[in-house]
Amino acid sequence: MSQSSRRRRALTAVVSISVALTLAACSSSTSPDDETSAGGTLSADETKTIVEDAYIYGYPLVTMDMTRKVMTNVAQPEGTRAPIGQFVRMRQYPTAAFRDVTAPNADTLYTSGWVDVGNEPWVLSLPDAHDRYYLFPMLDGYTNVFESPGKRTTGTGPQTYAITGPGWKGTLPDGVKEYKSPTSMVWLLGRIYCTGTPEDYAAVHKMQDEIKLTPLSSYGKPYTPPAGTVDPAIDMKTPVRDQVNNLSTEAFLTRLATLMKDNPPAEADKPIVEKMAKIGLSPGKAFDINRLKGGATAVESVPKDALGKIVEAFKELKAINGWQFTTDTGTYGTNYLQRATITYFGLGANLPQDAIYPTSYVDAAGQPYDGANRYTLHFEKGQLPPVNAFWSLTMYDADFFFVDNPLNRYTLSQRNKLVTNPDGSTDLYLQHENPGGQKEANWLPAPSDKFVLMLRLYWPKTESPSILNGTWKPPAVQKAD
Repeated sequence: MSQSSRRRRALTAVVSISVALTLAACSSSTSPDDETSAGGTLSADETKTIVEDAYIYGYPLVTMDMTRKVMTNVAQPEGTRAPIGQFVRMRQYPTAAFRDVTAPNADTLYTSGWVDVGNEPWVLSLPDAHDRYYLFPMLDGYTNVFESPGKRTTGTGPQTYAITGPGWKGTLPDGVKEYKSPTSMVWLLGRIYCTGTPEDYAAVHKMQDEIKLTPLSSYGKPYTPPAGTVDPAIDMKTPVRDQVNNLSTEAFLTRLATLMKDNPPAEADKPIVEKMAKIGLSPGKAFDINRLKGGATAVESVPKDALGKIVEAFKELKAINGWQFTTDTGTYGTNYLQRATITYFGLGANLPQDAIYPTSYVDAAGQPYDGANRYTLHFEKGQLPPVNAFWSLTMYDADFFFVDNPLNRYTLSQRNKLVTNPDGSTDLYLQHENPGGQKEANWLPAPSDKFVLMLRLYWPKTESPSILNGTWKPPAVQKAD
């Protein structure tokens, strides 16, 4: 396999205001005659282009929905899943067996849950974190972070929020602050820092248990969450990304049309909403692919073509010393390709003020990483990643999942007792075989074949040196002789 093919394979593995007036206008602009031959005035190429644009636009929403279905398809909270309106409280770091989300995090313990705020608001109660670092980003159906309470933004004292839906109007109890979601679908993706020691696990578990999620109608009253509904038709084994990518053009667009009803496009999305209406794709309306010129056959290659663009877009991210990263995460405006790309390689990405994720596929010589080789990541004295919270380096296989290893070690971070060199610098060893001796403390085990690295800088510093303004750059990874 050529180097370009290997790189493409790695990249392929890598790579969220209601508009009622807009939607009404789109609906009224389509006459009954148009509906019988959607896109009738469009050429075949124009039709395919719009379908491809719709795929890229809707990729985050369809992925979020598929993720929600898989992660909530249980009767009671268990493992990494919980019913709608209930929390998954991760009690320990994920292992190499974790497959629910690509690029998982082994730095914090998740407290995550899904709510549907289409019918009524849900109240999130956060306890006193006693100065512990945490963040509780809230993602809408399009993967945009619309609020992110936590140590950086709201401090660590007790807090209570009502998450309200796009059309909700009402009065909230005293002491409850409103956070309005642009969509009915909301993913609460709380992360709490934990060192991983038994004592710290216990402290974080206590905090997790005190985090509450309650429908507004039950707030202030005794509340027991109902059992979830299990749908046996949902595929609980195939990774979500693969399930989405395997959808046919028709199945994808049909889902998208349905989802946009309760998860309305943003006001800024009016141009693409109008464009999609030209092919008969409108929020909440049945989509018939056979009305397109050429029918399903004419656009059957759209998923493959669009996914190719999504993956290729990753190459345009900043590349510094072999590390690619972006400060455009969490909120995307009308940059739909960027939004889809981030969804593809790291669903649930934070705002850049909360975290930056430099990712590396190649060493200093531009060669793809391979576990048959040995590598070193060298930080000069005082040049470890500059953060207000903490940093980590994570090892992933070519598909962005953890690598099984004898130490069950998936990251190196400030919680490790890293050994420094006599001059105060720090070397991290990235290889398949244990380097032995004192080097083991700084060893991040690699698979025997291809791998990918990801740095995480939590709450990056804004003053120089800072990755946010380019005054700090991650060093290149050197292949050992």
